[in-house]
Parts: sequence; C-alpha cells; structure tokens
Amino acid sequence: MLAAGTLAYRAIGLSWVDAYYQTLITVSTVGFTEVGGRVDNTYRLVTSFVVLIGVGVALYTIGVTMDGLMEGHYRGHLERTRTVRALKSLEGHTIICGWGQVGQSIGHSLVRRNRHIVIVDRREAIELDEEVRGVYFLSGDVTSDETMLQAGIERAKDLVVALDTDADTMYAIVTARALNPNLFIVARSNGADAGPKLRSAGANRVVNPHEIGGSRMASFLLHPNVAEFLGETMHDQDLELRLGEIEIPEGNGLVGQTLRQCHLGQETGVTVLAVRRASGEWLHHVTGDVVLRDNDILVALGTPEQQDAARSWSLTH
Repeated sequence: MLAAGTLAYRAIGLSWVDAYYQTLITVSTVGFTEVGGRVDNTYRLVTSFVVLIGVGVALYTIGVTMDGLMEGHYRGHLERTRTVRALKSLEGHTIICGWGQVGQSIGHSLVRRNRHIVIVDRREAIELDEEVRGVYFLSGDVTSDETMLQAGIERAKDLVVALDTDADTMYAIVTARALNPNLFIVARSNGADAGPKLRSAGANRVVNPHEIGGSRMASFLLHPNVAEFLGETMHDQDLELRLGEIEIPEGNGLVGQTLRQCHLGQETGVTVLAVRRASGEWLHHVTGDVVLRDNDILVALGTPEQQDAARSWSLTH
C-alpha cells in the first residue's frame, strides 16, 4: 500500500520523499497537513484512494486475524465440551497425567490391551500417533479438582501420574485420592528419596524409571536370557505365553482350598508362579499345598485364552 500510494503521489508531481511522507500520514490516519504545496482535485482524489484502500486493507487484516483467533478458540472450546460430555458416560478407565515419554509408553501399552484411557496434560494440544488416536485428551491442570472431575476421576479405576517433578506428582496424588479414595494410583518418582513420600500421600505403587532402567540393563549383563524371557513374557503381544494376575475375591468359594484341591491348572491350563497375600506378603515357592485366602492375587503363566479362563474360573466358584 505504501508503494502504490507513493507512486500515485509521485505521478501528480510530488517528490519521492513528499510522496512517501504523504502516503504514510494518510494510511496511518495521523492526518498532518498535506505536503507538496498544491492541493487540487487530482491531489484530493489520490488521497481519497489512499485512504479508502489503506483503511480497507487494515480492516481486512484485522478481521482475518481476529477470525483466526476466534475460530481456534471456538474449535478448542467445542472439542473440550465434546470430550467432557463423552467422559460423563465413561467408567472403569485409566487416567494418565502427563504425556511425556513415560506417559506415552504407558498409554501405548494400555491401548494394546484394549484399556480405555484419558490423557490429562497442561498443554493445549498434543500429538497422538496412529496407535493411540481416538483416546480422550483433556487440557488442564492435573492438580485442579475441576480438571480431574471432568476427566471422570470419580468413576476411574486407575490413575497414572507421570509428571516431571515430584512436587507436582505429590499434589496430583493428594487431589486424586481426595476425589476417589478407592482409586489405584501408580506414580512416577524422579528423586531417589521421593518414593516413601509419594506412598504416604496416597500412591499405591511408586516407580522410578531411572532405577528400573538401570536394574534392567544390569540384568541383561548378569542374566541376559532370563531378562529377555521376562521382558517378552510381559510385553510381547505376539508371544503365546504371558504373565497375568488372577484375583481371589473375598468370600469366594475357593477360599480355604489348596491349589491342588481347586484344580486350577487342570481346568484352565495356567501355571501359578507366585501368590501375593492381602497383607502384601509374597509366596514365591508355590506348591499344590498353598491354601487360598481372601483377596489373594495369583501370578500365573499362560496363553491369553487361558488367562481369561482362569479369571472367569475365579469368579464363578
């Protein structure tokens, strides 16, 4: 616009400097006195042209900018409203707080097991690859009651807190535990001494990725074949045999029976490797004489079909 106005004023006799100056004060609506000495009808027509085109361009630019801002804000608000509405009917899901490298790894593992997940992150938007596309995403503060209630914390089964600082993790755990006392919470710790504090805040399990990674790397040095077998058994989706959990509910008809008496292996095909008591005690050397108790957790090896059969078996006795 400045170039066109300058050329127009130059065409009616103004010097280059006067032409540029007149265009600038006209377009900017500063409105100083006209330059060049001669103000005739041609001068006024050129000035009118510069004013109309300059103001039009300015209004168009402002309009396009505001439209883009409003459209983005409206789209984001609409998507959030749609997500919150959908989450109202979701139950038994897992909420992942923080979508960094750790959160993404957890999310991919859960999606492969057909778990419903809700991602909560402070960022306005996140990139989701093809494998996890379609999961629910909610932008907000994970320490806010409002955000967590919108994520369905009261109806959720599990919560994963994978934040970058232990202070934020502590606040998120306290907030979640107050909103849902029955929630199973797994938290990431970053400091070596943060574990006990996070557990006292309400976390059921605390994992330090640095310690786990270091321990696994050491295992590959000391017992490479064992480490590889356990890793594939836990995480390889194409492997026929997997490790799984079988819960013995309180008051179940199997309570008081030995593993030999209940015929778990014969009926379902799984092999029980360990038993975790409700007190937290582990039985690693499992024989057929182990007596089942209320809320025992059996760690068993078997195919996915055998694992499903064993879980159904434990609920029907």
